[in-house]
Amino acid sequence: MRLLAVDWSGDLHGARRRIRVAEARPGRLLEVRGGLDRDGVGELMAELRDGPESAVVGMDFSFGLPGWFAREHGCATLPQVWALAAADGERWLRECPPPFWGRPGTRRPADDPARPLFRRTEQDARDRGLHPLSTFQVGGAGAVGTGSVRGMALLGAWRRAGIGVWPLDPAPGPAGVLVAEIYPRAMTGPVVKSSSSARAAYVAADARVPQQLRADVVATEDAFDASLAALGMAEHAAELGSLRVLTDPTALLEGAMWLPPREHFPVS
Repeated sequence: MRLLAVDWSGDLHGARRRIRVAEARPGRLLEVRGGLDRDGVGELMAELRDGPESAVVGMDFSFGLPGWFAREHGCATLPQVWALAAADGERWLRECPPPFWGRPGTRRPADDPARPLFRRTEQDARDRGLHPLSTFQVGGAGAVGTGSVRGMALLGAWRRAGIGVWPLDPAPGPAGVLVAEIYPRAMTGPVVKSSSSARAAYVAADARVPQQLRADVVATEDAFDASLAALGMAEHAAELGSLRVLTDPTALLEGAMWLPPREHFPVS
């Protein structure tokens, strides 16, 4: 089974410069590469689907939105949320209507227990010491909303093309490929990723990264995240290769992150 991680990008025109794809096997990074835009990642999924080996691919964008938002917009299933994102997502990003925020002139909504800004899977991760941001934040430092909205808009088409999407599909997916939402920070640990020297020191101390790949891994934060995420996934290949459909109604509406066991990730 192949294990890959994609560091995604929501950039409207510059995604090709940002997206990185890494592949690893247990204990060793095999490749990290760029040059793909979002459509190119979809083409890669199709190549994997048609290839000889099964694959699990980690994607670092939110696969859903909080359940209350989905229900208020008439969605009862996760594929309906993806269809909503495909239909309305660009308007959300352009107009930034509440509860979205992050564009100039918008503010973070007040906390409301009835309308939480985080999905349950994100809150669970926060309870474990991680710090995922709200998918509703589409601008500002660390914002994940733009990439998530543009990623969700593609998930439905990928699934119709035979690419499995966890937690709706089990490994290895209906045609041998399963994509799962991941959180790379759970696998990088406490490193200042914005510092090239810190990335270099981290990678130099990691025997899983071959010497010939180190420069590519540390070249950008995106490459670093993709590479360490792929290595982290590879450490749990058996678990990823046996993922089952979740039956929890909240996960089936909001999506769910795959995270390594708590004892396996140091957090900052």
